[in-house]
Amino acid sequence: MPNPRLILALCALALAGCQGSNPYVASSRPLPPAPPQAASTFDASAYPAAPRDYGHYRSWSWRNGQLPPGTATADPAQLADAVSNALDQHGLRPARDTGADLLVSADLRLERRVRQVRDYDDGYGGYPYGGYPYGGVGYGGYRHGYGAYGSVPIVRTYEVEVMVVRIDLYDARDGQPVWSASAESGSSEDSARERENALRESVNKALSGYPPS
Repeated sequence: MPNPRLILALCALALAGCQGSNPYVASSRPLPPAPPQAASTFDASAYPAAPRDYGHYRSWSWRNGQLPPGTATADPAQLADAVSNALDQHGLRPARDTGADLLVSADLRLERRVRQVRDYDDGYGGYPYGGYPYGGVGYGGYRHGYGAYGSVPIVRTYEVEVMVVRIDLYDARDGQPVWSASAESGSSEDSARERENALRESVNKALSGYPPS
């Protein structure tokens, strides 16, 4: 069995060691003087970027001086005309003699989308909704999908072709991007008029949020 006096002596030594002076002493030194050029140098990175003023953008021209590329269903002139009309609705005019405020690029492509629809089959005699005998509501007052006449959904999957337009706006002074958006609409191959309407719809959707609030 350990000697109690020995244990008490060891504890006393440990406490005495804890009460000794701390060898680590906090100290501070004055900051070095600022360099002479600091008084005349502005550090922009130390301040948040100023909010962009979209109000001073009044004119535009095509980036790199080139019309946007077209596709098999829309030539470059059609896309350029649709973009120009949409920009005009937002107060942006084509640049004339003076330099443009904005540089514009546009891209058009066709993509495939998978769609699903649900059809309902009543399962009782093949009558469609509204086509039941005895008044078209359902014998005994049961409507489609309720009571005795249950409905069974049939999911049909099909592909559609959509027209996707992407529009990018750049500040003409520094080339920085200021706006980018894309939108799509159904692409119909029935007539040239329908394809042109789908193109204009996509362009208007893409620019619907400009300028940002």
